[in-house]
Amino acid sequence: MFEYSKKHSDTRSYLKALITELESSEWKTPQDIKDRYRTASFLHNNIVVLNIRGNNHRLVVKVIYENGIIKIIWIGTHSEYERIKF
Repeated sequence: MFEYSKKHSDTRSYLKALITELESSEWKTPQDIKDRYRTASFLHNNIVVLNIRGNNHRLVVKVIYENGIIKIIWIGTHSEYERIKF
């Protein structure tokens, strides 16, 4: 992810703060995510899409609620996201 922020410097401080927050989060339900990230989108199999920098970039994570695990699946620009199927 930090390689991504090198290429897209406008995301650097946001991603650093987001990683810190994700590491300390305790999401038990999708509503916990929605309460914090109102623009989050929920896909099948507990995949969540978070908008970064005014929806210019997207972070896709898989949430394993029962274990408190958040796995980063993908990060990219909004236009790249439009071409990918999850």
